[in-house]
Amino acid sequence: MTGGIGTEYLTDFTQKISISFPTSNRLRWNVDAAYDYYSSASTDNIDNIRSSDSSSDLRAQLNVGLQYVLSDNRDLGFHLGTSNEYDYTSVHAGMNYSIRSQDGNTNLDIRGQAFYDIWTFFFPKELRRKVSLPTDKRQSYNVAASLTQVINKKMQVSLMSEATYMTGLLSTPFHRVYFVEKQTPDIERLPEKRLKVPLGLRLNAYLSERLILRTYYRYYWDSWGMKAHTASVELPIKINRFFALCPHYRYHTQSAVDYFNPYKESSISDQYYTSDFDLASLNSHSYGLGIIYGKSDGLARWKIPIVNKKLLVETVDIKYSRYHRSTGLNAEIISLGIKFSI
Repeated sequence: MTGGIGTEYLTDFTQKISISFPTSNRLRWNVDAAYDYYSSASTDNIDNIRSSDSSSDLRAQLNVGLQYVLSDNRDLGFHLGTSNEYDYTSVHAGMNYSIRSQDGNTNLDIRGQAFYDIWTFFFPKELRRKVSLPTDKRQSYNVAASLTQVINKKMQVSLMSEATYMTGLLSTPFHRVYFVEKQTPDIERLPEKRLKVPLGLRLNAYLSERLILRTYYRYYWDSWGMKAHTASVELPIKINRFFALCPHYRYHTQSAVDYFNPYKESSISDQYYTSDFDLASLNSHSYGLGIIYGKSDGLARWKIPIVNKKLLVETVDIKYSRYHRSTGLNAEIISLGIKFSI
């Protein structure tokens, strides 16, 4: 993150809660709130005016939406959201429309979103007052559609398409880039426009009473020259009425963007340049195991005196994943999820 030399080591602790509640037979509200608390060696090196000024940071987000039933087979939804971190603030809004066939076997979902972001510049210490960027704003517009079809009692397929157009500040202000011709670096500089188009296919199949197959494939293209393929498979195995195991595997490969070069391989004559290995040619593997525990009548119940209702814990799931990337980045992720109803 600081030009190809150093460490990307970090720890990230995330908590998220999603609440969905109906206010009538036709209207449902959805609220998502989350935060990420992370400690990063790379962010610690952005600003050395004060020692360890940004070794840990907090990112918070909130989304509020409503879903309205127009008829037996048509839904319309709207949502608003915001997120904030030490160097940027983002607000977004969107809507979705879905329509189902009379027999419920075909579903079409269309979504649109708009994001408006503002950055606070943090430049590397040796480049302060020597560099500038044309804008501190970024806008993103996203349109997506998915078509889900039930093939038979044991198989379902989904087709997904999406387009995202971004404009404004698309580089990271504190990323350094080093050149062949000189020792002094510059900040990362990238085009102010980018179009991203992924196409996806999902196939789920019921193999037996104890075994389900879930597969996914995505092709990705963008206007910066990156092409990517992603494939994943998940195989939930039902052990008994209460337990299920979910082994999973994901493979990803991508080409580099046109503007990427490693440390000291960019030229000062280039208009755009980056040494961010997220934009490099790479492949990655992710694999792990999930455990789901649940009961039809709930795992536990607690009475809520204020509303005179019971809180029912439906399922608890734990997931472990191991991530390895060809550029040397490795990660371990442990997730805990609890689903409950009132």
